[in-house]
Amino acid sequence: MSRSAHPAGPRHADVLTEGHYSAPPADLNALDPKVWAHTVSRTDDGVVSVGGMEVTRLAEEFGTPAYFIDETDFRERARAWRTAFGHDADVFYAGKAFLSRAVVRWLHEEGLNLDVCSGGELATALSAGMPADRIAFHGNNKSEEEITTAIVSGIGRIVLDSFQEIVRVAHIAQSLGKRQRVQIRVTVGVEAHTHEFIATAHEDQKFGIALADGQAAEAVRRALALDGLELVGIHSHIGSQIFDMAGFEVAARRVVSLLAAVRDEHGVELPEIDLGGGLGIAYTSDDDPREPHEIAKALGEIVTRECEAAKLRTPRISVEPGRAIVGPTAFTLYEVGTIKPLDGLRTYVSVDGGMSDNIRTALYDAEYSVALVSRTSDAEPMLVRVVGKHCESGDIVVKDAFLPSDLAPGDLIAVPATGAYCRSMASNYNHALRPPVVAVRDGEARVIVRRETEEDLLRLDVG
Repeated sequence: MSRSAHPAGPRHADVLTEGHYSAPPADLNALDPKVWAHTVSRTDDGVVSVGGMEVTRLAEEFGTPAYFIDETDFRERARAWRTAFGHDADVFYAGKAFLSRAVVRWLHEEGLNLDVCSGGELATALSAGMPADRIAFHGNNKSEEEITTAIVSGIGRIVLDSFQEIVRVAHIAQSLGKRQRVQIRVTVGVEAHTHEFIATAHEDQKFGIALADGQAAEAVRRALALDGLELVGIHSHIGSQIFDMAGFEVAARRVVSLLAAVRDEHGVELPEIDLGGGLGIAYTSDDDPREPHEIAKALGEIVTRECEAAKLRTPRISVEPGRAIVGPTAFTLYEVGTIKPLDGLRTYVSVDGGMSDNIRTALYDAEYSVALVSRTSDAEPMLVRVVGKHCESGDIVVKDAFLPSDLAPGDLIAVPATGAYCRSMASNYNHALRPPVVAVRDGEARVIVRRETEEDLLRLDVG
């Protein structure tokens, strides 16, 4: 798969036909380190372990389905991003990928900042001790209550997403006697090679203020004229699960061009530029993600080159990896239930979870890997579709993969790279109970988000 390809299918590339799949791997028991968390391996008895704990023991203690996150891997990836960008840039973890108070504490300890996009995420961040000045607030329709809470808390930056929001934030800040640091999010007209629902820099979508027709320049004029705002930079985000740096190069060129226009019109050189996140991870062995140091080097060179050409001081760069940090660190553990062979097609393997704990396959047509993890097998490979227990034909977890033909009810299988956008987008469809998130490290496991109970569901049902 090329760097510009995405597991969900590029917007203008050839679309894989239904039932497309690669040849079975040479060894169904092998675990590709690109796809699995760093401490995941098979023990001598064939059982997969993470953080020094076998999945069979984890299943006994915490049940299935459950998300298991490799805390060591998470910290290593966070540290790698912080090291790659150094002290002259800022790394904001995108909390929408997955957020909990434990994660906030890990981020704080590893020196990362945090990006939130709702009042709930902000509350989680503040309750876990993240300094407010290290938090950025995104969102295309922030409420007055959310804005007020953010400003009162002393939030480091608010990313303005519309003309109405410029006025709204300025008014609230001024009424509170504050001057709020802000960036303006611009849509730069770049089409990232990704699924259309997660491409965010073309004009026909809900985020940001377009560079086209001078709208972004007008937004800058308005922000600079309002006493309640301190405009510190421009924000650009071109999409998610991107492998190709070409889109970032075009985006940076256009953002720097706006910075030069601001200087020429207002005599102001804005000190910050945020290039967003969206760098891809490996969901399957075909994916080829870049390492943080490669990304940092490429983005730094792009911005420096464009600023030198425009005779601008190089602004402070910030980036917002979320999936790239947490995505590879976790897997979802399931127990196999019904197995239904369909002659000439594939075998349907039903698990005790499904679209309520991983909506991405149904939502984006995303691709995943899967492995038998409670034992090894020398049986021949069989083409399978891993499906959930919900009343939807689209309740698919892994569309096409290979598992051993001796797979049986009660076996444990795991889907890697589910740290991002799985628990955070989980639902109670069919009144399913959302799974727990369990952190594993150095032979110990602890729940950081507990499993929901039927009592939780009934407590909310006040009718």
